[in-house]
Amino acid sequence: MLSRADAIALCAWFRENARPLPWRRDADPYHVWLSEIMLQQTRIEAVIPYYERFLSELPTIRDLAAVDEERLLKLWEGLGYYSRARNLHRAAKVVCGEHGGVFPDDVAGIRALPGIGDYTAGAIASICFGRKAPAVDGNVLRVCARYAERFEPVTEPSVKRRVTEALEAVYGYRGVKPSDLTQGLMELGEVVCLPSGALRCSVCPLAGGCRAYAHGTAADLPVRAPKKEKREVDVTVLILRTGDGDVAIRKRPDTGLLAGLWEFPNVEQRLSQAEALAFAEGLGVKPLCAKKGLSHTHVFTHIRWRMRSYVVDVEEAGGAGTTATAKQGGLRFVSPEELTETHALPTAFRKFIDCIASV
Repeated sequence: MLSRADAIALCAWFRENARPLPWRRDADPYHVWLSEIMLQQTRIEAVIPYYERFLSELPTIRDLAAVDEERLLKLWEGLGYYSRARNLHRAAKVVCGEHGGVFPDDVAGIRALPGIGDYTAGAIASICFGRKAPAVDGNVLRVCARYAERFEPVTEPSVKRRVTEALEAVYGYRGVKPSDLTQGLMELGEVVCLPSGALRCSVCPLAGGCRAYAHGTAADLPVRAPKKEKREVDVTVLILRTGDGDVAIRKRPDTGLLAGLWEFPNVEQRLSQAEALAFAEGLGVKPLCAKKGLSHTHVFTHIRWRMRSYVVDVEEAGGAGTTATAKQGGLRFVSPEELTETHALPTAFRKFIDCIASV
């Protein structure tokens, strides 16, 4: 793994070249934790406005613990992977209820909080509390695979364990500050030791000790196991619209994909116009007509939704029997303003909002 000289050089490089990201303004564990959770599966550029807005409304971990879940999900709307927000909420309640509002300062205590894995625990422990704890993610695995010129698939859990164990010794080197080493490895993987495209080995502080650079194999690393094909599913979405512009939404089940979030009524089938009208009737509304709306494809980690929509004008929600039967079908009619300001819709469904007024 990294020599002591290279580890010290990396820390010095980070201190001189670190980007001024908002979560680097201090070492507050709430700030670092929030940023690390938001950054999972999400680009830095996309996270920054969410991070700033989230902290402006929930500036302390006690504020997060006390917030209503519906408001929390609205603040998270568009970031996806909503279980991350729910786990933040759960963990904040644990910190406030069991730790007096003080974030645990060791790896074991941090790791015990809901939704925190080895990487996030290592990141918080090293950056905020100076613990000698590696934080190994895809960026770090790529840097280490190239530096050591290792050709095992980095997607294998055994490889991650080996890299973590090897880095533990590096964190113990004299003159190496854990927070600088953790962030230096992250930064190197994000701005220099890139996953694809033009390599930037000429400006890498580890180039002198990098075996892949010496042997010209950096472009071939890291090795990854072949990805599984995503399962494709047809989904028909109904935009049930009343004459005054209200639209029907409902909550998804408490378990499974997008659990507990609001959605437009939908079914995992490719429905014709006549079938869409019949589906609407089955939901407890009285459809008047259906028009084709937008179509798009939404990609999750393991599944791809091929989504099409129908805008279905329905009898007013206050019409005879409509309100009661619609409620029995789990529907709630809300105004476009309520939809925008109050209810959190996953990105897969937010793209159909334009249909409400335009079709």
